[in-house]
Amino acid sequence: MTGLDKVLADCEDLKYVGAAATLKDALEAIRQQHPDIILVDQSPGLKVVFQFICDAKSTSARCQPVLWVNDLAEIDCFRALQLGARGILKKTQPVEALLECLRAVGNGGVWIESSLPDPATGVDRRSTPRLTPREREIVHHVCAGMKNKEIAQALTITAGTVKVHLMHIFEKTGVKDRFELAVHGRRMLGDGHAGEVVRAEPSREMTAVIGELKTAAG
Repeated sequence: MTGLDKVLADCEDLKYVGAAATLKDALEAIRQQHPDIILVDQSPGLKVVFQFICDAKSTSARCQPVLWVNDLAEIDCFRALQLGARGILKKTQPVEALLECLRAVGNGGVWIESSLPDPATGVDRRSTPRLTPREREIVHHVCAGMKNKEIAQALTITAGTVKVHLMHIFEKTGVKDRFELAVHGRRMLGDGHAGEVVRAEPSREMTAVIGELKTAAG
């Protein structure tokens, strides 16, 4: 992603504040710069990167991590979302896709490349699912990355009951699994536009620091 600083220089709503050669340096940059978004290279390895996401969120709650990957299994995508990542972008994608991803995440959405159907063209049931209050609570907790046991404790029910509710939610909404529910859930609840590309308002300036992106200097 050579010349990323120059690409962002042409954006009125995105401000490039720097790159970091190591994840340790990236954490220090987060402390000093307080960016809205940080783009993280997968190269150091998933275990290290996942720990970094946790550290980044602990350092600055406003900082939204975006993973820049060669490829990522669906289970690892879900794990990344659980830990706090809000975007997952393949390195093969054009600059335009990167900008769409950063803008979506900067506006509070979730942007992810996958085989999931486009929310705008998905089944009708997913657009206006009729969920019970309890089912909506469970969707909310799934979007927050909570596991069945944690959801059960939060709602004072059993993990088995959570599984039953999830089965009903999958049937009503048309989503195929927990991962897809995490991506589309906020939109189902009418809470933002998770899973969709959301354009930034031109009047809002979002800052982005690029961590562990070795080719950013151009």
